[in-house]
Amino acid sequence: MLSRLSPVVVLSWAAFASAQTFQRLGTCPTLGCVLPPDQQDFLPGQYFDLRLEVHAPVNGSEAYNNGVPDDAFTVTISKEGGEAQSITDFFNVTEPEIEKWTFKWYEDLYAEDAKTPSVVNVASKIYRRIAIYEPGTYTVTLSYYDGETTTAEWVVRPLATTKKAKNVILFIGDGMTTNMITAARLLGHKSINGKYQSTMQLDKFPVVGHQMTHSIDSFITDSANSASALYSGHKSTVNAMGVYADSSPDLYDDPKVETIVELLKRIWGSAWGAVSTAFLADATPIALTAHTRSRYAYGPLIDQALNSLTNYTWTDHGGPDVYFGGGAEQFYPGSSSYQGKDYYAAFAEANYTISLNKTSLASLPDTEKALGVFCKSTMPVWLDRNVFVDNLESFTNDPTGAKAPALDLPGLKEMTLKAIDILHNRGGDKGFFLMSEAASIDKQMHTLDYDRALGDLLELDDTVRATVEHLKEIGELESTLIIVTADHGHGFDVFGGVDTKYLAEQETDREKRRAVGVYQNSGLSQYTVEQPGISYNTGPNFPVNWDPRYAIAAGMGANPDHRESYRVSNSTPRTPATNTSGFASDDYFVNPKDNANGFIVNGTLPTNEAQGVHSLTDVAVFAMGPCSETFGGVYGNIDVFYKMANCLGLARPDANEGGHGCAAKK
Repeated sequence: MLSRLSPVVVLSWAAFASAQTFQRLGTCPTLGCVLPPDQQDFLPGQYFDLRLEVHAPVNGSEAYNNGVPDDAFTVTISKEGGEAQSITDFFNVTEPEIEKWTFKWYEDLYAEDAKTPSVVNVASKIYRRIAIYEPGTYTVTLSYYDGETTTAEWVVRPLATTKKAKNVILFIGDGMTTNMITAARLLGHKSINGKYQSTMQLDKFPVVGHQMTHSIDSFITDSANSASALYSGHKSTVNAMGVYADSSPDLYDDPKVETIVELLKRIWGSAWGAVSTAFLADATPIALTAHTRSRYAYGPLIDQALNSLTNYTWTDHGGPDVYFGGGAEQFYPGSSSYQGKDYYAAFAEANYTISLNKTSLASLPDTEKALGVFCKSTMPVWLDRNVFVDNLESFTNDPTGAKAPALDLPGLKEMTLKAIDILHNRGGDKGFFLMSEAASIDKQMHTLDYDRALGDLLELDDTVRATVEHLKEIGELESTLIIVTADHGHGFDVFGGVDTKYLAEQETDREKRRAVGVYQNSGLSQYTVEQPGISYNTGPNFPVNWDPRYAIAAGMGANPDHRESYRVSNSTPRTPATNTSGFASDDYFVNPKDNANGFIVNGTLPTNEAQGVHSLTDVAVFAMGPCSETFGGVYGNIDVFYKMANCLGLARPDANEGGHGCAAKK
């Protein structure tokens, strides 16, 4: 059984219907809650849970019924044009027992300042592992408090049972926007009189679309619930993955939805894997198998990745065939692994071959399941692994937990190509699904370290280029759908050029800002111009000079107070804002050690934010291969899932078709 929270918790989600800052429960503006809520889509045959809650606020502006929740509520479901049926009859399930709990929440900033939370008592039921198999529009009606109703309209998408793509490779440039792609192109590709002499692999994709990234209850998303939308077709709440966040005290009992790898394993028996330059318990890789309200339950989520759910029967994803990335602290026994267990040993007992460095990665057998964990925490970025290599010595990130640096490190390309070989062999004619993430585009944008972020974006593009060539070599290019997209964006853009030498030599901030040239004074890219004594030998499609005198002037729309010089930092990580002695621990100011020769830029964020945050921007979707034509246009992030699922033939009319297990249905 996974660990539980205290029976009373303070919830602080981001957007209540009447306040837009705090919320009692993000998807439930009334006192009756249906989860999944109104306006949700489903794949035919996709497993999900249905949670019902009735709230009775004890105090605050919503105080009702003396704080006693109605535990005699009823619920029905009807298909458009049909009669309403009870949930138990429609899904052929038994009636679950009533659950009760209490939670607290702050109605607004004034209540938070005064430490006066509102208390809510709850009565609830949950129906587990159900599915709807017939496409159409359905209405769920919750009746409570003698005449009050809450309705949820659900749409079950059309059937798609033919497998059009044998394989799917989903590349995610975490936080990557079109503005970052254009900046990376400028750095890595030479232009003459405004014409590029070479272009990125992304520029060669035949289909480009855009996805909208909002979460279910806020318009700015994080990597957890955006990954959930991409992998399950269901939007979720910030920090939540594979669930609709309820108000219960348990992080793991929220109503769940089946993910693409769970569906793919159940229906076709395909191989699947995840590759990331983040730690493997981070949101984007772990969301393929995670079902929790908290992305920060790192140890338990690694256990879920290996063993599926551990608190009750749901569906078995079979464990990844390939799992490559960082995050060793969740694997070796200690305070950060689940229950202190040795997960290197647990994976080995499950017949995984283990790799802890680049050398052993290359020698992994292509026929065996593989776990590769190459360092603690997030993997060092491309720029430090290839240009500022001395920085690697400053880390204590050895994957065994020893206080030593991890120096024999693979990159995204090496991990991805090895993963393809293993999945190609293990999937056979059943095919495979691979998610490959360039995580530090996002992580370095958060710390305003634009050079490191763009370096990792160029590494992603180089990996995609190598993947296309490798698929040709093994005869799988024509049968593989390749998608490159992001989970969300940052408010980054390039607005000019800057003479970094002139900037450093000026004395005042206003004089330093004269070094920034806009329009005709922005000049041309110096990143592709060779200079005496500079040779990185990092290959084509990367800059030959990461620290030119005339650099790009770039910035963020959402940032803390910081100092800017526009120079590449030869040490990492960048820390733009720090706490100052004498102030509260979450009160951040310009870091005096960062960009000492730069000028101060006033921040746009609350002063308790030390890094930049995500933005509202739509993000691009690049596609090639079978079904790629369906990825053009503008659509929601959930549609990436439905397009992949349709291409893989996962929208099934009958749970028994193909000899697979059945769920409750009608």
